[in-house]
Amino acid sequence: MVEQVARLGEWVAEGGVVVLSGAGLSTDSGIPDYRGPSGSARRGTPMTYQQFTGDPVARRRYWARSHLGWRTIGEARPNDGHRAVARLQDAGAVHGIITQNVDGLHQAAGAREVVELHGNLARIVCLACGEPTPRAELARRLDEANPRFAAVASAINPDGDAELADADLDGFAVVDCLACGGLLKPDVVYFGETVPPDRVARSFALVGAARTLLVLGSSLTVMSGRRFVLRAARDGIRVAIVNRGVTRGEPYAGIVVDAPLGIVLPNLALAVGADSSLPVGI
Repeated sequence: MVEQVARLGEWVAEGGVVVLSGAGLSTDSGIPDYRGPSGSARRGTPMTYQQFTGDPVARRRYWARSHLGWRTIGEARPNDGHRAVARLQDAGAVHGIITQNVDGLHQAAGAREVVELHGNLARIVCLACGEPTPRAELARRLDEANPRFAAVASAINPDGDAELADADLDGFAVVDCLACGGLLKPDVVYFGETVPPDRVARSFALVGAARTLLVLGSSLTVMSGRRFVLRAARDGIRVAIVNRGVTRGEPYAGIVVDAPLGIVLPNLALAVGADSSLPVGI
């Protein structure tokens, strides 16, 4: 592993790195991943866009679970991995960041111009009039509308959807848009939706201009992220992966490091001379 990390440091030091991050980067911030050592395949069936818009009962169930989950996502703070990526960007080694995460932790760590493929849970949008609402404001309104809601989540998914018993959902009240009374929805891509084309185009443009595509904390199980690895491999762009556990991108990668991101990434920041007070040591 030491040799692989040293070689990865050489690649990163050459610059032209585009980061593709997944849920595994946020586990040290207290957000479990789906398939790595801290998680498993997603618990339960995810809400689809069609269910959310067409079934009031399903929508109420979603908001109750998401309201609980936001208490974990909203309180999460960037970890050493996020901060190292931001410092690599400041140092000029990283020229683009694409994330599959919806937690906003890259930006909270100081990263700039992050392409959020699947959106951000901190943003709420009205499906009727498009009025945006900060998630903190919606959380306050839901607390006021549900003063007796005292359910406790048994698990949290990376998309902020909590697991709790149906009995705990009884009586939960959903609030609507203050501007027009329309349906409110987190500004994230649900199952049944597609990633907005402009985000996909920006991501492919970043990958196409990269010297190295660096995958961080993603199993690359779904095509949403894996397509960028396939494009990089097709175009002769180097692929490196740092992840706990196996990934579906390994056949295309020149470097694979199975190690904690909170240790590897600060070492990479140190290797390129990025100013870092983060703990290092492999």
